[in-house]
Amino acid sequence: MGEYMAVATYVRVSTTDQNLNRQLQATHDYAVDELGVEPPAIEVYRDKSTGTDVERSGYQELISDAEDGRLDAVVVHEVSRVARSISDLERTVQRLREAGVAVHIVSERMVLRPDEEDEDPYQRALFQMLGVFAELDAKIKRQNIRQGIAARQESDEYNHGPAPIGFEKDNGELAEAGDYHRVCEILERVARDEMSQREAAKELACARKTVRTAVRDRPELYGIA
Repeated sequence: MGEYMAVATYVRVSTTDQNLNRQLQATHDYAVDELGVEPPAIEVYRDKSTGTDVERSGYQELISDAEDGRLDAVVVHEVSRVARSISDLERTVQRLREAGVAVHIVSERMVLRPDEEDEDPYQRALFQMLGVFAELDAKIKRQNIRQGIAARQESDEYNHGPAPIGFEKDNGELAEAGDYHRVCEILERVARDEMSQREAAKELACARKTVRTAVRDRPELYGIA
């Protein structure tokens, strides 16, 4: 029997199943191999969402069950899956630790335990620093996107051409369309060679040229510059 009686895994992704499956496998393997948990005993919480907040149904259920005493440990793939801001990250970890739940971060091989006396101060500092970098990365992406939109609106192409994929024109201004975050997630996977242009075009119901142009010529509009 492993160290914990009740272990949960939490995974979050914005759009497609491939990323989610990778997180599911990594957290499952960690729970089984590192914590000695039998697969049927692993409780899985998941979310598909976008943005920087932590108001998600799977996340809320996880916290609720933890505070109800139903969990001993939570396994996540990386810090950014828990939250995209240091304040949300600190709040999440604090709530779990107050509930007596240990937090395991797979990719960084980190463990934050509820017992303050057993805490490694160096690991805690690293965890906080990772949260800061996650928040900074999100802010830089948002800033690049705003700058990219502003630059495009000043171009002749913008004034005469259609809005880029994921955007729409609102009273002459470029605005995010309803599928913008999904478009960003898919284009980012193309940029990282995790998805082909053909697959992305099929997912987004557009031409491969549209995907290629977005990734190659307009990455700042999607936070992948």
